[in-house]
Amino acid sequence: MKLTSFTDYSLRVLIYLATRPGRRATIGEIAAKFSASENHLTKVVHFLGTEGVLATVRGKGGGLGLARPPQDIVVGDIVRRTEGQAMPAECFGSGGACAIAPCCRLRGVLGEAVDAFYAVLDRYTLEDLVANRDQLDAILRIGEMPVAAPMELRA
Repeated sequence: MKLTSFTDYSLRVLIYLATRPGRRATIGEIAAKFSASENHLTKVVHFLGTEGVLATVRGKGGGLGLARPPQDIVVGDIVRRTEGQAMPAECFGSGGACAIAPCCRLRGVLGEAVDAFYAVLDRYTLEDLVANRDQLDAILRIGEMPVAAPMELRA
């Protein structure tokens, strides 16, 4: 199963933020670290914010942060939200015109494979993905930014 770039960048944003918990970052900062389009990341961040995964603080000292602790963010949940309904073949959608659809067993096999894929992802949290924080921090060179006093976060 191939993930969309939207899912890929969603996971990268979350990993980046979870590498230094309690520190906020900007879209520009994250885009620069991953050589990504700020416009694309803006859409990703907006989506993750509406889903309650990211929180934003506006104004001086503002930025992006996790809305929940990394151990509470399940990788499978993020992938389901960003990918939408799994469609490994035409027969999973509506209006498929496959001649053997009435008796084909491929749909069941592919459905089982998708279930297994998500079962693995559901065993991991964002905390698991950043258990090597020191290595990630060294590669990403996440700069120190003073953490402002707690402010109202907008999810």
